[in-house]
Amino acid sequence: MKMPESESEENDDAITNDRDLRNRKWIARRNLSSFWLLGLCNNYAYVIMLSAAFDILGEERAPSTTPSPITMLTVNWSVINGTTSPTINPYDCNPSSTAVILLADILPCLLIKLASPWFADLIPYDVRIGFCVILIAAGLIMVSFAKTLALTIIGVSLASLASGLGEFSFLSMATFFDENVVSTWSSGTGGAGLFGALSYAGLTSAGLSPRNTILVMLIIPVLMASSYWLVLVRVPAIQSCTWGRRQAHIQYPPLLEETEKEEEDITSIQDAEASHLPWQEKVAVLKSVLYLMIPLMVVYIAEYFINQGLYELLFFPHAWLPHQEQYRWYQVLYQTGVFISRSSVNIVHIRRTWIFALMQIANMIIFLTQLFYFYIPSIFIVFVLVLFEGLLGGAAYVNTFYIIRREVSVDKREFALGAPTVSDSIGISIAALIAVPTHTAFCNRVVVK
Repeated sequence: MKMPESESEENDDAITNDRDLRNRKWIARRNLSSFWLLGLCNNYAYVIMLSAAFDILGEERAPSTTPSPITMLTVNWSVINGTTSPTINPYDCNPSSTAVILLADILPCLLIKLASPWFADLIPYDVRIGFCVILIAAGLIMVSFAKTLALTIIGVSLASLASGLGEFSFLSMATFFDENVVSTWSSGTGGAGLFGALSYAGLTSAGLSPRNTILVMLIIPVLMASSYWLVLVRVPAIQSCTWGRRQAHIQYPPLLEETEKEEEDITSIQDAEASHLPWQEKVAVLKSVLYLMIPLMVVYIAEYFINQGLYELLFFPHAWLPHQEQYRWYQVLYQTGVFISRSSVNIVHIRRTWIFALMQIANMIIFLTQLFYFYIPSIFIVFVLVLFEGLLGGAAYVNTFYIIRREVSVDKREFALGAPTVSDSIGISIAALIAVPTHTAFCNRVVVK
């Protein structure tokens, strides 16, 4: 029996729609997965460098002067108030603060983020990402084989350049995809912190040297290249951008679920002319998101002052972990908090990001006063505070970019998502500059015994 022509056409349409829906879901999953992996790879080398900072600087010590947990207090005799008294320095100090590594890890990143908003959109995404892959690989190899601190810092700086260019580029690229790629990107960057710190702590605890551990991480640039060129379904806006010219009509890929607002966005961006904004409009966009950028910067000032100025001095000599292990696990717990909060924006969304800045400042005050008065009785309390610090930092980051992705008009969104990445780098740079003299001051401090 022959099926009526109208029913046959309806069945064909249903099959086509079903196939189209499955294809759209598959593309959406690929893109979400790709952005997670790209976030992971982009920040992984950065995290590894910071996790290794204490060990890299520790190699500068002469073996005979390396303090043990038992003999770490330096005892001197000083004349105080007319009497000779024993004095101690209650800190197990490296010759240089780990903030030295932080400066090498963030200043190139800051410079590239300051420059990128004004010209990077004229460079093809493929070229930018390829450059990131090469820089990460070169940085890891140089740090692994460097015999001097100067060469190590150059290697760290190469990885930093890759991280800065990558963060700007990938967040800008999120303009052309489902808004959920912002949350998966942020989750991936949080995962870089957690898995980077864990892998470094685990491999070094298992007996691998710090520099050989860094060499193992060459898998990361390979994974980044695979995620971008093989997993991501790249859209015409990305593929057809050539040197000095943006295509006039930008197309979105299929979305998993198209809301009315998203359909309007798609229409407006497809009808828009070339998306390279004049500098006057870029300045106006920056002003419009300052209320988000400033709290994020304050969060990172407090956060990284703790991480690279105070962590290495928070030593509990009677704990079961030696000093290096304590420092490594502070990093692991901090990155755990960052990963959890950066993955949470679709569950908990907070618009008042200034709250995170106030709470992080309070956290910094607690850590700072601990180094003066040693009133925290157990390392477990510090572990909880470190975890909380990471939760605050991650939440501030993901909520900031999620708000921008949702609220900035679509024709300005590519710039608006990329430019504010400079906030965290400025905050980290200020923190590092403060941390270096703070480290020196604490390590020169003497207390009457």
